[in-house]
Amino acid sequence: MLILMEPSATPDQVREVLVLLEASGIRCQVNEAPEALSIVAPHASQALKPDRIEPMAGVRRVVPITSPFKLASADAATGRTVVDVRGVRIGGPELVLVGGPCGVESRDQLFTVARYVAEAGVKLLRAGAFKPRTSPYAFQGLGLEGLRLLEEVRAEFGLGIVTEATEVETFDDVERSADMIQIGARNMQNFALLRRAGRAGKPVLLKRGPSATLEEWLYAAEYVLGEGNRQVVLCERGIRTWSDHARNTLDVSVVPAAKGLTHLPVMVDPSHATGRRDLVIPCALAGVAAGADGLLVETHCHPEKALSDGPQALLPSDFVRLVELAQGVHRALQMPTATGLWM
Repeated sequence: MLILMEPSATPDQVREVLVLLEASGIRCQVNEAPEALSIVAPHASQALKPDRIEPMAGVRRVVPITSPFKLASADAATGRTVVDVRGVRIGGPELVLVGGPCGVESRDQLFTVARYVAEAGVKLLRAGAFKPRTSPYAFQGLGLEGLRLLEEVRAEFGLGIVTEATEVETFDDVERSADMIQIGARNMQNFALLRRAGRAGKPVLLKRGPSATLEEWLYAAEYVLGEGNRQVVLCERGIRTWSDHARNTLDVSVVPAAKGLTHLPVMVDPSHATGRRDLVIPCALAGVAAGADGLLVETHCHPEKALSDGPQALLPSDFVRLVELAQGVHRALQMPTATGLWM
């Protein structure tokens, strides 16, 4: 259930509700919003009836959460969640772009890309220090050295760092260096890793698995949310279908579907969705048009020399063009139509 407190509720009144819940063996989360405080109590209805809580001082009303996604459900929040990554608000009114190479390959490569990403007005840099690869012989990333280079880039250009955690054993290292921790598609159902991400003090970017349904994706988010980390962003990156013209198939329809079911922000990764440079920009714009809160895009200063995913990395000039086009589509969606309705 979702317990909505009065705007005038005192700390003591909130504490009384929490004591009642905890005494009944119910784990709960407190959400603070500008309008009022709320308490999410999954499965509380199994132990307590709403009429036991609603008469308590400071309680405005109790709303049952009927969705199987007790924490990710839109019913579990009074509004949409906005995730703050080093001052960049994902899920707010502005479209957020995250750009950078697939992996950290060298200092020169990373700094070159970071420079033109920053000059394009993008404030978040994506790059993997640890890279899970299908082949054990493929480039696996620079590891700890890659994290050190990402820290240098942040200091030099003021960019927030989005990088992937691939295993529990190195999660602490990633958490220290990252501003946002990515859980990749291959790890969407790595439950130990999801729980560790839920105990992290950094926002989490959760990619959809290549064969995952929307339900499975949201259950994965529940693992993170259930450990107490409410700063979760969902990322659609394409699913595996019978089509062979692209690396994966971008599921544009999942963007509004996910936003209808959950309060969490939703981003789109058109690079992994397509695997082809010529398809990235059109699919990115489709994601924005579908209502995505942001884009995660790969770009490389020399894609032909990239150690991983070169064919899908945008050239610097194409990346700058994408930023302009995506912002233009986003602005157009905010404009009133001739009938006075919002698009």
